Amino acid sequence: MSADGPSPARRGPDRPALVIAAALAAVAVVIAWSTASMGGAGAYSRVGPTAFPYAIAAVLFALAVWTAFAALRGDFPEREPQKVGPVVWIVGGLAAQMLLLHAAGFSIATGLLFAATARGFGRGPLWLTVPVGIVLSFVLWVIFAKGLQLSLPAGPLERLV
Repeated sequence: MSADGPSPARRGPDRPALVIAAALAAVAVVIAWSTASMGGAGAYSRVGPTAFPYAIAAVLFALAVWTAFAALRGDFPEREPQKVGPVVWIVGGLAAQMLLLHAAGFSIATGLLFAATARGFGRGPLWLTVPVGIVLSFVLWVIFAKGLQLSLPAGPLERLV
């Protein structure tokens, strides 16, 4: 015990932050390797299409090193425990959208994603968020598919228009 009072408990390395640092470093290496193996159009000038990918890789690698040092020192604040339920709802909504996109169409699949995400964040009952999500998604489909002439998957609801 020091003269200033009790010393704070020393935590070990922050493992989740070390995982994030490793992921940042891996992404930086992949970007640098992909840019180096680009060849062709990327090799005609020193400042050309390879300059920005190398800069992004360098910044990501610097962030990885910074995050790793901060994790080893224990500089990150204590996090509250992760709740699994909301993550399951959101990931389930994404999976449902990917599986249903071509069969049910953009509006229904994205409406289900909207409802699952709202449920994951604790907002609204499903009987309300599913139709609201489908209506909002249908409006977006009309804007993009009819107004901007972009191709979005059409299902039975979109074929009515």
